[in-house]
Amino acid sequence: MASDRPEDDSVRTDRPDDFALPRVRDVLEAGVLLRGDPQVLVGGRALEARVRWVHVSDSDDVAGLLDGGELLLTTAAGWRGTDAALRAIAESLAAAGVAGIVLELGARFPVAPPALVAACRTRGLALIALERVIKFVAVTEAVHRRIISAQLEALQERQRLHELFTGLTLRGAPADTVVHAAAHALRAPVVLETLGREVVAAELWGEAAGEVLGDWAARSRAGNGLVAVPVEARGVRWGALVALAGPEHPAGRTTVLELAATTLALARLADGPDEWAALPAQKLIEAVLSGGHTGEDDVAARLQAAGLPVQGRVLCVLLAKGADAAALEALIAALSAEDASGPRAVRALGTLHDGAGVVLVSARAGVDSGVLRRAARKASVALAVGPEVTTVAQLLASLRPTRLLAARLRAGEVRRVDDRPLTRLVSELGDDHRLQEHSERLLAPLIRYDEQHQGDLIRVLAAVVAHPGSRTAAASASHLSRSVFYQRLAVISDLLGADLDDGETLSALHLALLARG
Repeated sequence: MASDRPEDDSVRTDRPDDFALPRVRDVLEAGVLLRGDPQVLVGGRALEARVRWVHVSDSDDVAGLLDGGELLLTTAAGWRGTDAALRAIAESLAAAGVAGIVLELGARFPVAPPALVAACRTRGLALIALERVIKFVAVTEAVHRRIISAQLEALQERQRLHELFTGLTLRGAPADTVVHAAAHALRAPVVLETLGREVVAAELWGEAAGEVLGDWAARSRAGNGLVAVPVEARGVRWGALVALAGPEHPAGRTTVLELAATTLALARLADGPDEWAALPAQKLIEAVLSGGHTGEDDVAARLQAAGLPVQGRVLCVLLAKGADAAALEALIAALSAEDASGPRAVRALGTLHDGAGVVLVSARAGVDSGVLRRAARKASVALAVGPEVTTVAQLLASLRPTRLLAARLRAGEVRRVDDRPLTRLVSELGDDHRLQEHSERLLAPLIRYDEQHQGDLIRVLAAVVAHPGSRTAAASASHLSRSVFYQRLAVISDLLGADLDDGETLSALHLALLARG
């Protein structure tokens, strides 16, 4: 049968975006189509095809009238019944890119022709047979209503996202906030990575860090199940915004990422590279110090993704007392400059936290004490050095003794936790109630005295135990004259009923002070 209008390749209907279109399997769920008792003859992946429009025709050369994406409704009244003709029809429809065929069984074909079924199966073209007669116009109206509604929803969602990310741009939102907004919109993990595939910021969206960030560089390079858009402006590309698998979005997952990437690019132009450089360390160290992680596997994945290798490496934490941003930058630069054993032999990430610079170090071998002293001098900071360890669990355990040691450093001093056994002992005992009771029992008289007289006896005692062999150094550390210092010692001795020259007594008091923190 001839087609009912001439073919004109210059006239093509506008194509909605795929993400707003129903699939063939969605159309099958429409109530009006269910009344026809549909039987899926060729399904599987073929049912995932998107339906751009519904076309009704009984012509056997209808393929010339189609642009692709249509769901064809037909009684096949004009189709020739030979196997060769049916195969040719299926071939032409598949070549035209139709989404599928809905064949109403009846006078022309009481049952679906095997040749047609076989040809559709070969080409992966969905084929559904209707056992009962239904009104095709009702199917057309229902599907078209759904398509138009989805398009309207997509437009509205695009507008909402545009307003959201424009607002973030105008407010100068940091990169991690933009990444969080993208993940919230997509309801899936989103990662901002550099060109070297190191993670700048990540919103895990309820997933474990190991599941999202484990071996991130290789996963990103493979791209399986990922949607990625570049973050670039003025011809310069800085990285990519990557979304992991998640539900469909009315505006399209790529559209969401593109809007977020534009916001990130504008922020990068305005703020320069420093924000991206500092963000991985800031988020990672905050999570480590605050316990905002789910364990060593979580931390290991984050470290690795941030460019700090952990396998087969020596790890340690450094705390720079009194550091500011410039001092922290100088410290990290000095550590890297001192290394001469090859690329990536020493990697360090640092940020400011609670008035101190915190640096996580990964090295092929231990960091020499001379290197640490030179780095501390260049940065003009006192430096507490945690024990050198080989596992993330040991690194996490080393944080507390390092923080205890940092709290007692003098200006310009560089000390290792391994050189302070009492500090390490207190850390390992943790919150043991017996240790806390020991501290409270010994120090209670001094604490009460300081509270009642606004005194400084606890501070003076700390100076004494820090300088057990030199009263002069202890007085200097207390910022008191020798005469006033000795008066304080007499008061302490009387209140405690203890001899401050006795080594065991000093050790017990030192332990109590460390436990008190």
